[in-house]
Amino acid sequence: MAKRVRGGSSRPGQRARLQRRSPTARPTTESTSTPSTGSVSLTAAEEARAAELEAQIVAAEKAADAKTSPARDRSRRPVEGEVRVRSGSIAERASHEYAYVARDVRRIAKIGGSLVVFLLGLWVVLEATGIGRI
Repeated sequence: MAKRVRGGSSRPGQRARLQRRSPTARPTTESTSTPSTGSVSLTAAEEARAAELEAQIVAAEKAADAKTSPARDRSRRPVEGEVRVRSGSIAERASHEYAYVARDVRRIAKIGGSLVVFLLGLWVVLEATGIGRI
């Protein structure tokens, strides 16, 4: 059996349906009455306060833009020379790991090359002495 909910047909976690007017319904003239005070205007003090608030907002936006613009300019500049690495960053750890990899590849190349040289030398010795021929 389903759980009953007080206060409506909506389920928990869901909003109730919005009550919308039909597109054909138009407001009546009673609902669009004009204010009885006549024209609404701001006083000089209110206008000055609004101008002051707007100036503060513009100054804050300029400060925020100035704060983020050097970082944005750095990201747009082409990288020249060596890249600076921050301490503790992933790039620094990766550079240390790449050093290990480069050292290991050099060791592998040395061992592989020495084995190839050894096998060639052994082949030359065997061919010269005739050992192993039937």
